[in-house]
Amino acid sequence: MRTTANHQVSPGRASEEILRAEGITKHFGAVTALNGVDLHLGRGEVLGLVGDNGAGKSTLVKILTGYHNYDSGRLTVHGVPVRFRSVREARQHGIETIFQDLALVNELSVYHNLFLNRELTTGGRLRFLSNKRMRADARRYLDEINVSLPSVDAPVEKLSGGQRQAIAVARATRQHDVKILLLDEPLSAMGAKEASLIIELIRSRAAAGVSMIIVDHNYSHIFELCDRVNVIQQGRVTLDKSLSDTSVTELTEFMVEAYRRDLEAVSGHTADA
Repeated sequence: MRTTANHQVSPGRASEEILRAEGITKHFGAVTALNGVDLHLGRGEVLGLVGDNGAGKSTLVKILTGYHNYDSGRLTVHGVPVRFRSVREARQHGIETIFQDLALVNELSVYHNLFLNRELTTGGRLRFLSNKRMRADARRYLDEINVSLPSVDAPVEKLSGGQRQAIAVARATRQHDVKILLLDEPLSAMGAKEASLIIELIRSRAAAGVSMIIVDHNYSHIFELCDRVNVIQQGRVTLDKSLSDTSVTELTEFMVEAYRRDLEAVSGHTADA
């Protein structure tokens, strides 16, 4: 077993490549958002993606989830070249995304949110919601992934931030065909107790073989959650390193040095140390 600072990933899972991006470019008019991105992800691996605002993180995530198409390069899932034309098409390849707003409906119950847009129904020509089945299935799945809630009947607006995030993760991974999960700052504005719930949930889903890419500005979160980190700068991945081989200090210094180089390039002279 390979041990990171956080959890263990078996060599077999880590070496089984799920996703690969090679030379991905994306332009918005005269603006180059991505300039030859190379990235890979193994089965059950948790990859941290960091970079300054405008570096290309959001554009890359939107390409991986089918929201944007790419201009050139190559994207493969399980070794098969893909070019997603919609979010639905990306989902058909097992890719789900959880953004910071979580896309939960506050007024609906926990179990209704878990089945949102994938409701179970019963009946013949006239279909009715199968609330009993959805309630039972929701309770069973939450128990399987060790998410403790007072009741699956509770409206999500009554839940804590950590519990809401857990529901979003549970909804995304409840489908058996989900292979890749992308999360945007999953520990944002959480206390230690709530964060521990999400950390354990992410670890358990990774252990079950779900691969993840986590976008976060907080390096401590990256080291808590991930196996490997990619730094994206000016539309390219400039660092790809196992977190067992680096530290928060080294990563911070790398980013500061890159910022200093950019400042020098813009100003045309050496920036003060």
